[in-house]
Amino acid sequence: MQYIPENAQNVEDSLPIDQIICGDNLELIQQLPDCSIQLVITSPPYFQQRDYGSGMGNETDVNEYINTLLSLFRECIRVVRNDGSIVFNIGDKYMDSNLLLVPYRFALAATETGLVTLVNEITWVKRNPTPRQFRRRLVSSTEPFFHFVKSKDYYYDLNAFLAQERSPKQTRKKDSTKLGQRYFELIEESELSKAEKTVARKELTEVIQEVLQGETHDFRMKIRGIHAEPFGGQIGGRTLQLKNKGFTIIRMHGNKLKRDVIETSVAAIKGNKHPAIYPVEVVEEFLNLLTPPGSLVLDPFMGSGSTAIACKKLGRHYIGYDINAEYCEDARQRISETPNASLRLFEKK
Repeated sequence: MQYIPENAQNVEDSLPIDQIICGDNLELIQQLPDCSIQLVITSPPYFQQRDYGSGMGNETDVNEYINTLLSLFRECIRVVRNDGSIVFNIGDKYMDSNLLLVPYRFALAATETGLVTLVNEITWVKRNPTPRQFRRRLVSSTEPFFHFVKSKDYYYDLNAFLAQERSPKQTRKKDSTKLGQRYFELIEESELSKAEKTVARKELTEVIQEVLQGETHDFRMKIRGIHAEPFGGQIGGRTLQLKNKGFTIIRMHGNKLKRDVIETSVAAIKGNKHPAIYPVEVVEEFLNLLTPPGSLVLDPFMGSGSTAIACKKLGRHYIGYDINAEYCEDARQRISETPNASLRLFEKK
């Protein structure tokens, strides 16, 4: 497979590949060609949360903040490929003890442009949130990452997402004398006909053997009149089996369930001046999920450089913007200390 920009020629010569550029991101992004970026992933300054020196986040009104952010978001839509994605991480804000729901106001405004679809809200769970002793509210320990796309043809590698997490145990011993015994009892207690009970016992015995031989990880059985119908069941599926056969058997193969949650610790880098460093591990999961190797990734609020670090480690390429010269210099230094995955842009995979 070869990664090719949709409408650009000699793109390696025309784009600032693997560079962090200091300046106004709205001006800089306008220099990029249409459909030239596989993934835009970024975390804009949160509304009135920290002093970044200048730029976005210092607005006096939340609606002004969202409108400013939408101006950039529209440019992100323009530059991302039709098979690409846009991921925005936005934090919330309390004002007069009232939670403003800033991330969700932005997400609604973004979808109301009619230019994108919101695929998921992925929740980042912080294992070590800032310790605060609030007396009248709980400590915030999560933030949303919103995944937007331009078309239904977006790149998506579900198997690569959270691939390093431990999968369900495959080798636990099964007691052949007890496995499925309760289901045999329930079959006898059920109101199934004699013929239905015979078929149910036969198929239950077969699935038990599959588990004992390691062909199936585990199973569940539902019996008409004893168990509730499967939630959301559709005609032609388990609901129909319950109706026509009197039972259904659900085989589980031990595949890891891909949830919309990423759990990491909050990052801290000694000597780095950026006040809000998000973990490289979070960016890596989105790179694995939404980009093939060799892709081009844009972060218009590069900040501490986490996106560039993740790209360099995983063999993606990046373009980064930040208005703060000091942050740019610190990020470049941090990137220079990161090993390179040695993948060239647009090379064959």
